[in-house]
Amino acid sequence: MRLSARNSLKGKIEKVELGAVMASIKIKIEEPGLITALITKESAEALELKTGDDVVAIVKSTEIMVGKE
Repeated sequence: MRLSARNSLKGKIEKVELGAVMASIKIKIEEPGLITALITKESAEALELKTGDDVVAIVKSTEIMVGKE
C-alpha cells in the first residue's frame, strides 16, 4: 500500500463498534499501546474490519485513517 502520509503504526484490531453512521476501531499497537480511530461505518464495512485483523493506522495531521492489506 502506498500513501502520501508518512506516519503509520502497524497493529491489530481489538474491537469494532458500528454505529448508525460512524465506526469506532480500537487498534492495539506497540507504543503507546492502544489508539482509537473514528471512521465512517461505510468505510469499516468496505474494509471488512473485524477483531484480530492486522491493520495500519495512518496519521495525517489531526486525522487517523485505517488501511488494510
